[in-house]
Amino acid sequence: MAGPGPSPEQLRQILACGARVPDHGKLAPWRFIVFEDDGRARMGDLLARVVQQTEPDASPERLTLERNRFLRAPVVIGVVSRVRDGIPIPEWEQILSAGACCMTMVIAAHAIGFAANWITEWGAYHPLVREGLGLKSGERIAGFIYIGHPTAPLMERVRPDLDSLIARF
Repeated sequence: MAGPGPSPEQLRQILACGARVPDHGKLAPWRFIVFEDDGRARMGDLLARVVQQTEPDASPERLTLERNRFLRAPVVIGVVSRVRDGIPIPEWEQILSAGACCMTMVIAAHAIGFAANWITEWGAYHPLVREGLGLKSGERIAGFIYIGHPTAPLMERVRPDLDSLIARF
């Protein structure tokens, strides 16, 4: 993806759409981390450091890949799912709400003229990356939303046969 990315007003609109998803109990069981400008490179440095620590034989090409990972789009939004225990709202519903944030922001970005992609990747699950992002107990990455303009035509991927997924009761 290429720039320009969303303006501050457009980014706020995308984030507002993400915050407007179904949320049983009004818990806001998610929060957002915005990676833009040099924050994207700092995230790449974090990923490269973690790879160096955990894979001492990592190739220079692999380290470059990690340093450039968040430079693939002008703006990346990390959606952090934060589940609260010991309340009547099921954990499953809290997690689904964070997923709804991700998809809603993808749709909102497309609706205002951008391309967007919801990607998770290895760093979302690695404890050192999560620590480097300041995630607390009970928090995990639901996804990273990459937003920009396509540099090539968007390709539709193969989808399952819709009729095979439908049952009627």
